[in-house]
Parts: sequence; structure tokens; C-alpha cells
Amino acid sequence: MHENEVDLQAYQLQKLNQLLVFASQCNEFYKEKLHDVSLPIRSLADIASIPFTVKKELADDQIRNAPFGRNHSYPESSYIRYHQTSGTSGRPLKVLDTKESWDWWQDCWLEVFKSAGVTSHDRLFLAFGFGPFIGFWAAYEAAKKAGTLVIPGGAQSSSERLYSILENKANVLLCTPSYALHLAEVAEQNGFDIRNSHIHTIITAGEPGGSIPSVRSLIENLWNAKLYDHVGMTEIGAYAYSCLQQNGIHINESQFLAEVIDPQTLEPVAEGERGELVLTNLGRFGFPLIRYRTGDMVQRNDQPCACGNPYRFFEGGIIGRADDMVIVRGVNIFPQSIEAIVREFAQIHEFRIVYYTVDEMNQVKVQIEALDDVTGELKIRLRERIGLRIEVELVENGSLPRFELKARRVLDQRESKASK
Repeated sequence: MHENEVDLQAYQLQKLNQLLVFASQCNEFYKEKLHDVSLPIRSLADIASIPFTVKKELADDQIRNAPFGRNHSYPESSYIRYHQTSGTSGRPLKVLDTKESWDWWQDCWLEVFKSAGVTSHDRLFLAFGFGPFIGFWAAYEAAKKAGTLVIPGGAQSSSERLYSILENKANVLLCTPSYALHLAEVAEQNGFDIRNSHIHTIITAGEPGGSIPSVRSLIENLWNAKLYDHVGMTEIGAYAYSCLQQNGIHINESQFLAEVIDPQTLEPVAEGERGELVLTNLGRFGFPLIRYRTGDMVQRNDQPCACGNPYRFFEGGIIGRADDMVIVRGVNIFPQSIEAIVREFAQIHEFRIVYYTVDEMNQVKVQIEALDDVTGELKIRLRERIGLRIEVELVENGSLPRFELKARRVLDQRESKASK
């Protein structure tokens, strides 16, 4: 049962102050950052007096204080889990969790399962490999906690995973959006009938595709299943999930405090405006992050979701990453905006966005693998929706890379990476 708005704010303030006081005394990284902050704070608005935390700070601290840095509140012997970020936006960040923090991770994932209607009667297939990337590790632990049968798919080929899904009658699939599409492609090539499998629910993570309507619709049609999105980060936690409305994400406000700021001015944005999501994890005392600039762009929305969940809701989910935006001939482009249009074409199996330079000006083209030549129609839609003429190149089937974890569909060949 959710707290009402007043109770929730009082609860968040209490949890925030517990975290601030604890971190200011027991965490070497935050002792320094919180040195000049008067604690406890009196209202949630007072959080503005606390400095932001950015990923580069944490990464630089781990270089100076190798290997794990100072953002660990307990002795190393208290930690039981090691993970690291994927490194798609810089040096991989090492993250440790205590037993208490790992239990907190599981509780966050239980909210994801609850929203997707997963119960102990389901059979979950986890299509990810054993490694340091957080992936679905916490989902696996949460499924055990919920008493749900887990069928692991690590160290298997895509064909072997599909066989296991069908043979074991798994009905919930956990993977990245890209891998759900790739599995469907492999199924088509090898005669696996996934539309008539037992899979009725797909939970995606690792990429924003699960909140892009065209991507979600394509996956649901290929699998004949309902897709739910989940959003999390190795360093911050499993902080958001989609609901039955499937048109955005809810922040798990019992465990996270969310702000939306202008990445240039660092001031809060107004209702309806786009900004960078800033999060504070309220229950991860072993690896706290306070006012963490996620780099994820959202559209601020102060209205409740029609599903009845009172937790903060962002329509459209994650719009893109602040550092992924490229200015091409005066137009701001996020890769997700292009993907949303590309995925409207069921004939397109895979794609890649290529940035390059001509006469010192940024340019962009889209390479596609498709059953039919839809380059002309795709060009028209990109022009109409993005407001820019974008070249489309049909390439040989199977020539573009496929992905199991985070997809990297942007090839940056610009002479200078600075926006022009």
C-alpha cells in the first residue's frame, strides 16, 4: 500500500536525513562533499543546498584510491557483491554492495515484478550471461525471494536459449529490448514458434527501448506478449518501472528521491519541460549516491498516472542521454528519436546510426538491414519527424552487429566530437 503524498514526503525527508547524517560521518567520499552542509535539513526543498554528484567524480576517486574508491561506508570485509558499469560512457565504475544493500536491491526489483504482475506461479527465463555487469542479477535474487522459478540462460547460444524457453514452458522473459528483437530474428531463421510459446510477459532493462512505443509494439507483436520496461543503473539502483498504461515510467519513490534539472543552469525545470534526471538512493547505505546526475533526460510531469500508482510518473520514460545528443545542422538529435521511427518498419531487422563530418559540419545517416527496400519511405518519415534530411543506406543482411546486453548502435566518425 502506497503512502499518500504528504506521508510520502515526510517519509522521504526522514530517510534522506538518516542517509545524510550517516554518510557525513561514515563515508569518506561524502564526508568531504557534505562538510559545509547544515544537517539535518528541514524540508525536501533544502536538498538544493547539497552539491550534486557526477559519475566522473566517482571514477576519478577510484583512480586515486584504487581499486574501489572512498564511496564505501563500511570496511571491505562487509561487502558481498561486486559489479561494474558497462563503460559505454567512460571508464567502468566499480560498485560494491553489503548484504543489507543487496537486500535493498532485491526489494526494488520486487516492485518491478509486482507492477508486471509476476508471481510465484510464473517461470522466469533470464537471458543474460554471468559477468560483472549488473544486468538481471538483482532480478534473479528478487525472484528467489518471491519464490518464483528461475530458468537461467547464461553461457547459451540464442538458439539454445530459445529451445530452453519453449521446452521448459517459461512464461516471463527478462532481457534487453535489443536482445528480444534478436531472439525473434533467430527464432524466425531456425523455425522456433515464439508467438505460440508460453511467454506472456517480457521485462526489459539496460536500454530505453522498452518505453519507445514503436519498439515495444514490435517486440510485443513478434512475441505475442506484453512488454514492461524497467530502468536502473549499476551505481544508483533499480529506480523505475512501467505499468499497465505502458506510456512511461514510475519512480520508486519509497526508495528514491527524484529531481529534474536543466543540465546547463542546474536549476529545476518547469512542468512539461525536458531536463536531466537527478536521483538520491534512500536505502543503499553501503554505496550511497546523493543528488546523482544520471545523465538521463526525461520530461517533467507532475500529474499522476491513470493506473492509480501515486508515485512520480514520467511520460515517455527516458527520452535519451544528455551526452548522446548531437547537433546536426542546428537540430538536436537523440538516437532514441531515430530508433522510434526506424522500429515502425517491421521489415527492418537491424540498424545503425552513423555520425560523420563534411566540410566541418556534423552529418548523420542511418544504415539498415531490411527484407524490403524501405529507404525512401524511411527518409520521408525521418525528414517529417526529425526535421532533417537524413540519408538511409541499405546494407547486407547480417552485416550489422547484434547485442545481448546494452546495444551500441551509434558509430561516431566525426572529425571533432564537439557539437557544431
